[in-house]
Amino acid sequence: MNYHHSMIETLGIQEITLTKERVVLSMPVDERTHQPLGYLHGGASVALAETAASIGSILHVDMDKYNVFGIEINANHLKSKKSGIVYGIATPVHIGKSTMVWEIRVLDEEDNLICVSRCTVGVVPK
Repeated sequence: MNYHHSMIETLGIQEITLTKERVVLSMPVDERTHQPLGYLHGGASVALAETAASIGSILHVDMDKYNVFGIEINANHLKSKKSGIVYGIATPVHIGKSTMVWEIRVLDEEDNLICVSRCTVGVVPK
């Protein structure tokens, strides 16, 4: 997909694994994703989570006929991080015709759970 001039490009998010059953993205923890005190911004973790859920949803639909949009997301931020990389790992909980629900776990390089999120994605006919 073309991520040029998007939040995905701005935050440095990269694709690792893209399947219908598992999407893995990476994101650096640096000045692009820090909050003012120098830690990973919770909003950056949520952006990573919603991006992973959205990409997973795209893999389940015909993009010539449908758009997908995040319609609800929650996140529990469990651990802080100052540098390195985090990975957003999205797996489907529900794949329906009009909505999909994804669980996203944000882990660091040492498999520490940084954030856990659930995102509902709407499937909208074009």
